[in-house]
Amino acid sequence: MTPAAASPLRRQLTVALAACWTFVATLFVVSPACGQPLVLWHAYDEQELAALQQTLEGFDAAPVQLLRIPHDAYATKLEAAIPLGEGPDLFIDAHERLGSFLARGIVAPVNDALGDDPAAHYSAQALAAVTLDGRAMAVPLSQKCMALYYRRDLVRAPPDTLEALPAGLRAPTPAGHFLLVYQNTSVYGHAPLLGAFGGRLLTADDHFGFVGPEAAASVNYAKALVDKGWVPPNTDGALVTSLFRAGQAAYAISGPWLASSLSDDIPYGVAVLPKLAHNGARMRPLLTVEALMLSPKGAKKPLARALVRHLASARSALIRMRVARTVSARSDVTVPDSDTFLKVFQQQAQLAEPMPTSVAMRAVWEPARKALRKVMDGRASADDALAEAKRRFASVRRPALPPASPTPLLLLVTLASLWGAWRLLQRARSAPFRQRLRASLPAYRYLLHALVVVGLLVFVPLFAGAALSLYAGPAGQLHYVGLGNFIDILSARGGPLLATGSFYLVLIVTVLWTAVNLLLHLAIGMALGIVLSRPKMRLRSFYRVLLIVPWAVPNYVTALAWKGMFHRQFGAVTALTHTLNDAVGLSLTPISWFSQFSTAFTANVATNVWLGFPFMMVVTMAAMTSVPHAVLEAAEVDGASRWQRFRLVTLPLLWPSMLPAAVLGAIWTFNMFNVVFLVSGGAPDGQTDILVSEAYRWAFTRQAQYGYAAAYAVLIFLLLFGVTKVPGWIAGRKQRRKVRSHGSTNNAPPSDGSQVAG
Repeated sequence: MTPAAASPLRRQLTVALAACWTFVATLFVVSPACGQPLVLWHAYDEQELAALQQTLEGFDAAPVQLLRIPHDAYATKLEAAIPLGEGPDLFIDAHERLGSFLARGIVAPVNDALGDDPAAHYSAQALAAVTLDGRAMAVPLSQKCMALYYRRDLVRAPPDTLEALPAGLRAPTPAGHFLLVYQNTSVYGHAPLLGAFGGRLLTADDHFGFVGPEAAASVNYAKALVDKGWVPPNTDGALVTSLFRAGQAAYAISGPWLASSLSDDIPYGVAVLPKLAHNGARMRPLLTVEALMLSPKGAKKPLARALVRHLASARSALIRMRVARTVSARSDVTVPDSDTFLKVFQQQAQLAEPMPTSVAMRAVWEPARKALRKVMDGRASADDALAEAKRRFASVRRPALPPASPTPLLLLVTLASLWGAWRLLQRARSAPFRQRLRASLPAYRYLLHALVVVGLLVFVPLFAGAALSLYAGPAGQLHYVGLGNFIDILSARGGPLLATGSFYLVLIVTVLWTAVNLLLHLAIGMALGIVLSRPKMRLRSFYRVLLIVPWAVPNYVTALAWKGMFHRQFGAVTALTHTLNDAVGLSLTPISWFSQFSTAFTANVATNVWLGFPFMMVVTMAAMTSVPHAVLEAAEVDGASRWQRFRLVTLPLLWPSMLPAAVLGAIWTFNMFNVVFLVSGGAPDGQTDILVSEAYRWAFTRQAQYGYAAAYAVLIFLLLFGVTKVPGWIAGRKQRRKVRSHGSTNNAPPSDGSQVAG
């Protein structure tokens, strides 16, 4: 082929390749961008999820990917994903988090997604709840608050005042039944009473509002309801549902979510919360506005804003009202007169108090809950408990540590790097080291992938956490403070060293917790392991399987089950107490397990021992296979008793295998977060918290002080590292000194100067 003929062919091939490349680029780059689904996060379940799915059916502009996030982890995942450019395009959440989300750059103004004339389509209360600094930061969907449920088979008609609730009953409340149930140890559940007394959780200038005569009067009133037997103590949401559903409570204060747990055969009605007779003020619950929020990347997408308008439309509002049974935030969507349930909740929403959107609100819940719990348990007066809660709020809300100069750290890192480089250079110049390195290269090639995986999964997070401990401030506004967090922790933030919640008191509780649990784990596990190792024992395999079940069940499931068993009124332990009283004639009284340290600590230990002894039992059974029967038989022939054979023969042979298991058990118990958090929750007043649960609270319930929590994590690591490694190093050095000492003595010439013949 001539060059003249080849040139057009070359041009045709070039054009064809360019066309192919353009097609591939369009297929793999442009097309995914055009067809990329909109990501919507939510925490809905059951009816609300079904309503959301039905509202999406009419949206054809783009595919929508729904992702359900557990409610407890919802805010944390948003705060972790969106600042990195990941996460959803839009998400549904409660309006009270808007202030925190705005401060961290998680939400963007909705702009035209709210429509041309929002005031004509949305209630003024809902619009005010989602407006910050004069900008609409979300589109309201529905309004949720608490109202008064009543059983029609037990109540003729609910009276207008709370004190007159008994007058509305068809018959007196029998023993074991209650007049009213509500979450009386929850700040959210107590809020209607607080509103009736004129109190607030947070003041307009972001100070702690749950203090003063109004707040104290509301707490004392709640305590009086329990003392009169109208309300059961320590009532959570699950107990409210179970008692009302079983007919053991005539009235219940709850939100629309309670209706989803009631079957159709339960006759119930709903009414607006009553007034208080002594002041005529009506109970005012907190109002939550569920809203659609746009992430910064979602706000840039016209299709995301179109989806917001679609989900907030009147048609979607009607679907939510019909399927999810929630009150719409739209004022142009009317509730049918026949729907008394939604009519009542709509009326109650107009009387409710919108929850503040301030960042400070997140710091209110924990100290307020602890104060309320102390008063309800009778451990403190209302004035003292609320004053202590105010101090705790101020401690959490105090300004972050001032920035520090990073020069000392940089100098230290530079010196350490130079010293390390010098040591490495010295070793590299050593011929034996180079020989060993060349001989080890094949082994390093086999271990390289494992080293990379362990480095990414273990060492990188470890170093990142250690680096984070040197910073302070809210997420997104961290600044370097050096060792300031450690100084704060070790100085108990300037307060008494053994005050509640201080590092030293929590450390004492953690050490006591670890020691007691480890002792019981070893004692029970070894005893059962030795018994189950007897070859002539009948049904040995059955008992092994049965006793290993506590270890096989997820520990959080076991923890929640044990927490229910320790409930003062309805737990299995209380039922056992009543059974013993009836059968044996005892006069045992039910114990309020979480009202004092000793009983709460005992409940935690009992749960963790149940979880931990099977591991020691399995290790003991494995170690028993290495105990020579001939040695035991020889000891028996020599006249050793059973106890002597165990103490002098079996136990010394078991200990080398049990020591690593004991170390592992100590580390696991030292950091056993699930049991402490789920069983006692730190009650009473945080006294049963351990170091890892205290670190969690600083990270996730006390205004996300991640640097402070990371400092706690570093201290925990140093404590465990010191306890597990330092004694081994000391013992190893002593052993090496002993060997060198014996070696030099054996090689020394005789003291009389004589020579040994070769």
